Amino acid sequence: MENRALLKERENHILIKESDQTQISCEKPTLAGAVSQRACVFCGSRVVLYPIADAVHLVHGPVGCAAYTWDIRGSLSSGPELHRLSFSTDLSEQEVIHGGEKKLTAALNKLITTYRPKAAFVYSTCIIGIIGDDVDAICKKISNVYGIPVIPVDSVGFQGTKKDGYAAACNALFKIIGTEPVTNIPVCSINILGEFNLAGEAWIIKEYYQKIGITIVSTLTGDGRIDEISRAHGASLNIVQCSGSMMQLAKLMKEKYGTPFLRVSYFGIEDVALSLYNVADFFSDYPEIKENAKKLVYEEITSRSKELDLYKKKLAGKKAAIYVGEAFKAFSLIKSLRSLGMKVVLAGSQTGNTEDYETLRELCDPGTIIIDDANPAELSRFIIEKEADLFIGGVKERPMAMKLGIGFCDHNHERQIPLAGFEGNLNFAKEIASSLCSPVWRFTKKQSGGTK
Repeated sequence: MENRALLKERENHILIKESDQTQISCEKPTLAGAVSQRACVFCGSRVVLYPIADAVHLVHGPVGCAAYTWDIRGSLSSGPELHRLSFSTDLSEQEVIHGGEKKLTAALNKLITTYRPKAAFVYSTCIIGIIGDDVDAICKKISNVYGIPVIPVDSVGFQGTKKDGYAAACNALFKIIGTEPVTNIPVCSINILGEFNLAGEAWIIKEYYQKIGITIVSTLTGDGRIDEISRAHGASLNIVQCSGSMMQLAKLMKEKYGTPFLRVSYFGIEDVALSLYNVADFFSDYPEIKENAKKLVYEEITSRSKELDLYKKKLAGKKAAIYVGEAFKAFSLIKSLRSLGMKVVLAGSQTGNTEDYETLRELCDPGTIIIDDANPAELSRFIIEKEADLFIGGVKERPMAMKLGIGFCDHNHERQIPLAGFEGNLNFAKEIASSLCSPVWRFTKKQSGGTK
């Protein structure tokens, strides 16, 4: 594939399995002139912290930033739904000139007295990075007045990428962890990091662990509660699902509290089973946990195998393109698609690192295009070139798939159908089959070679 990059500076961010032996370029700021699929620092912090349901989330900046990230995840709550409200200081030209500290103080006073939250997060936006409001000082003052954590989130949008927003969120969470005693937490206990309860997925995963005999101390941050997060340091193990967003927090907890961590995935039968077994092995002094895990895996797989086989027959031989936020998710997707008889022809991520892309290279078939921080023009070109039948991505990729006349599966944080766990694996196959086998394709023509 000659001249594969539309911009010369992007060439090292794209490789082909087997053809290219060089290391992919990644973890760099988006190239000027390329309309990246990445989001900003502010958005990255919001998607991580947003699901904490009993806290006020206040965006300090123009109202557009709050509107952009309002209800940004399909995160469900089993109780309070304060996170569903999007609060903003709604800064205008007046505050840009004279500062927005008075408005921030007034907003926090009003929100805390009205809603009585367990905590408040204050997100700095681009304009705060320009005018220089002392958000930290205001948060400390308000926290002393009301006796709750008021946490500044250093999420100035232009200071980096979405991945830097993840780091800002982890730093904010770390200020809460360790603030409450850890009495009555059993030895066989874990925190689930990087699980955001999209469409209730955290509840599915929690149920697995409860069945095999493991206690969940906190979920960070799906269906999250401040009281649970403050006791997270009492768990024996952290399991990290979305490692792109939460690995930093796992490392901070290991450094300060000695809490070990395991990297896991709950997408696809193979990875779900392996994750449960690995966690059970960690608690090897309690062999009944491993036996319970084996029993659970067997029952879950056998109860769905017949229905899954029906979808495999429909999907065998189809080609898929994957572009997701975190590369670790792509690993599981490749395995899941392969188990359904499908072939991945393009795989990419927004925030993968060098190690992630080397693993991706090992997993992919020869000829697969691997791409870092893609833009719509590149994705469209490669999907056409590789004749993909399906595109798996997020809300920003959906219109692209529709324009190209191919099936689409939303695997991002706006979805309403659980795709995690054994139940989610069946939902995944069902959704893909529904998309690819839809009668609508009779009225469209897939683009090929840039023409309709």
